[in-house]
Amino acid sequence: MTRRVISPDVIETDMQDIAGIRIVTQFVDDIYKVVDLIHARDDMEVVEERDYIQNAKPSGYRSYHMVINYTVYLPEGPKTLIAEIQIRTLAMNFWATVEHTLNYKYKGVYPDDISKRLKSTAGAAYKLDEEMSSIKDEVQEAQKIFTKNKGKEKS
Repeated sequence: MTRRVISPDVIETDMQDIAGIRIVTQFVDDIYKVVDLIHARDDMEVVEERDYIQNAKPSGYRSYHMVINYTVYLPEGPKTLIAEIQIRTLAMNFWATVEHTLNYKYKGVYPDDISKRLKSTAGAAYKLDEEMSSIKDEVQEAQKIFTKNKGKEKS
């Protein structure tokens, strides 16, 4: 609140990440499936989205962020709150968690060589995600062919 200069009287409407959830998936395409599921819900409203997967931050950070309005029911009546949902893969989460820890040590200002290495490792993590997705797709395709051929044998 202090860092973002948000006054206490508007914190519930202006501070988007006062409450949040992180969803970690195995594959990048699962992220977009989760995004679609969240859009399909009628108990929350998506008010903002940031796709840092297709548009990585300069640091290399990747994740999909959604800001939602949702209603909680209190004894004094319903109240609409804002929350942030972050959706990322295991590899993205590993990178972001380590980078976040290092960020505190460097107070947000990395030496140039560290910045370059972090960006490089973010790229490597994303390459890992892409390769694992490719392997998954190939395995699923092989399973379809195997299942189709198995059915022909029974005919």
